[in-house]
Amino acid sequence: MSDVPANSSSVIDRIPAASQRRRRRWRMFKDGAARHGVTVGGIGVIIAVVLIFFYLLYVVLPLLKPGSAEPVTDYTAPGSGETLHLAMEEQGEIAVRFTSAGEAVFFRTRNGTPVARFAVPLPEGAEISTFAAGAPESRIVAYGLSDGTALLVRHDYRISYPGDERLITPELHYPLGREPLEVTPDGAALTHLAVQSGEESTTLVGLTAAGNLQLSRIRLETSFLGDETEMVRSHQRLPLTLTGPQFLQVNPQQRILYVANRDGELARYDIAGGDAPVLLEQISISEHGAELTRLELLTGGISLLAGHANGRISQWFSVPDPDSKREQLRRIRGFDAHASPVTAIAPEHARKGLLAADAQGRITVYHTTAHNIVLDRQVSGQPLQRVAVSPRADYWLAEDTGGRLHFWQIDNEHPEISWSSLWGKVWYESYDEPAHIWQSSSASNDFEPKFSLTPLAFGTLKAAFYAMLIGTPLAILGAIYTSYFMAPKMRGSIKPTIEIMEALPTVILGFLAGLWLAPYIEDHLPGVFSLLIIMPFGVLLFAWFWHRLPERIRTTVPDGWEAALLIPVVLFWSWLSLGLSPLMEAWLFGGDMRLWLKSELGLDFDQRNSIVVGLAMGFAVIPTIFSIAEDAIFNVPRHLTSGSLALGATPWQTLTRVVLLTASPGIFSAVMIGMGRAVGETMIVLMATGNTPVMDMNIFQGMRTLSANIAVEMPESEVASTHYRVLFLAALVLFLFTFVVNTLAELVRQRLRRKYASL
Repeated sequence: MSDVPANSSSVIDRIPAASQRRRRRWRMFKDGAARHGVTVGGIGVIIAVVLIFFYLLYVVLPLLKPGSAEPVTDYTAPGSGETLHLAMEEQGEIAVRFTSAGEAVFFRTRNGTPVARFAVPLPEGAEISTFAAGAPESRIVAYGLSDGTALLVRHDYRISYPGDERLITPELHYPLGREPLEVTPDGAALTHLAVQSGEESTTLVGLTAAGNLQLSRIRLETSFLGDETEMVRSHQRLPLTLTGPQFLQVNPQQRILYVANRDGELARYDIAGGDAPVLLEQISISEHGAELTRLELLTGGISLLAGHANGRISQWFSVPDPDSKREQLRRIRGFDAHASPVTAIAPEHARKGLLAADAQGRITVYHTTAHNIVLDRQVSGQPLQRVAVSPRADYWLAEDTGGRLHFWQIDNEHPEISWSSLWGKVWYESYDEPAHIWQSSSASNDFEPKFSLTPLAFGTLKAAFYAMLIGTPLAILGAIYTSYFMAPKMRGSIKPTIEIMEALPTVILGFLAGLWLAPYIEDHLPGVFSLLIIMPFGVLLFAWFWHRLPERIRTTVPDGWEAALLIPVVLFWSWLSLGLSPLMEAWLFGGDMRLWLKSELGLDFDQRNSIVVGLAMGFAVIPTIFSIAEDAIFNVPRHLTSGSLALGATPWQTLTRVVLLTASPGIFSAVMIGMGRAVGETMIVLMATGNTPVMDMNIFQGMRTLSANIAVEMPESEVASTHYRVLFLAALVLFLFTFVVNTLAELVRQRLRRKYASL
């Protein structure tokens, strides 16, 4: 026993008691500050996430708001004679009533006060025998006369601001002159009329009591110098195969004519060509034998709306027939909200919606794309005979058989949204069959918005699937080897190198994937696929060869450094596979693997496809999964592995039956966090895919994800529009998906922790 100096004492004994108390208080203060700082930070994160959720919900909720309508006023229709047509200007302040007395009466919608009256210049001896209105946006109407002529009229509205107050001045114009135009050459009275007018041509179709169906086309030709305009007219007689026709409609493009009778028999003619019109087909559009009461064209002129005596409304448009290869008119969808005959149909001017009035005085608002009844209101105690909707679809004006006008205000901002239009298959106009389509905009005002989120959700899961398919095995197997088999010194270099990859901006990865990786894979497609086969066999071959070497050679490589030997092996087999790619393509695929895929397997090839996305996103998620999984495996208590090895288990048995089970909660968390990263990734899928919202599991096709779609279209969307709110709905779906997946992952992780905590 050695001697201890008499003056030796502990360091603590030499520190004054007051100083010790000060240090203790300072340490406790730092501990408390750190504890409270972490608590405040955690609560702040939770509050931020909750606020994000409620803000998304706040923007999305108007999509779920049902339509509403409130009465403003009602009054006796101004002017004399029977109402032939009602219309309103854009602001909904002025309406016009065309009457059987040959007057156009403009009046204020809120009180019925007349603003202007115009008498239509009818020729002597001619009487009004019929009336027709063109597309609502053209504001063209036509009076059919008893001498076989028709007079075209357009109602216009001039807006001025005297004294900084808006003044709407109604006007009546005659686009083809004040003289009536000849429709029937024999001068027979017109009983029915259809009209459409554009910038260069006007089409009139008239029907006489004798059953003569006449087509009259007026074309305006401008001279070479542009100083003279000549009116060129043509007349053609159409074959009439129906008995007792009552309805005529010409589409706004002046290409198709529809003729129907009350029995529901309909004939469709092609009147576009310069030759004689052609009867395309004759079918029945009757609903369970009910009488046809109204026939109108939906905005755009592609769809036909048929109202029936049993209260049903059906939508029809032409689709290619797979047998005859010709387009045939097909019933697409029907609406059944009326208990009495449909008396009037008014299509909305800029949307695929319509208003329908019935004989019980009710008005129902529908939207065809959403296949939805937006609202239904009792307007009058008498049957309604006329209905008009303002161009902005915020007012309607209806006239009952008693001659009273009913003016209502409508709140119906997002009628095109329903569960079926967002997630179900919808049969859109000009499509062969129902489909999931995302197409939010078009250059045409007649465009039918397609807001299906299904292809975007599908693309999100598809991108995440291929990314995880590539990234997860590499990351987890790499984490296992690095933490359990690799030498500590080598691990000290490899782990930080992989983790620093996570700091690489994803926009750089997307840029490289789109501009370099995608063309490279396209040019070396056989080599990429052969690499998946050659590489495993090459590594196994090298392992067998290494195992067969003498022990004195193998022992020259320290334990845990064997992975370094695989680097040249991997590089060699990669070089060999990609270098032989042109030869394999010429030998096995006739020189063009993409053409072979199309001809032999029916697979389309897109340069920016799922392979590129999988490789680029897999590279992005590998560091996340690797780092968390490696820490979980490395931090398994050493007494567990030592005890297993001491009991005779091999290293592999210890790894599979002790280490991986103990680390399974951490490994599972790593996979879920990596999946969350893949689901929410934006820039890689934005730049490395074709951004085509298609639903195809083909690995050679691209996709569009929810996050990429938001990034692409949000800058172009109008604030508070349906498009804008649907993009926020996509963000909410992505938020909820991530929340649900993370919640389930946490539940599974806790269960794994409890299950293997006793190891």
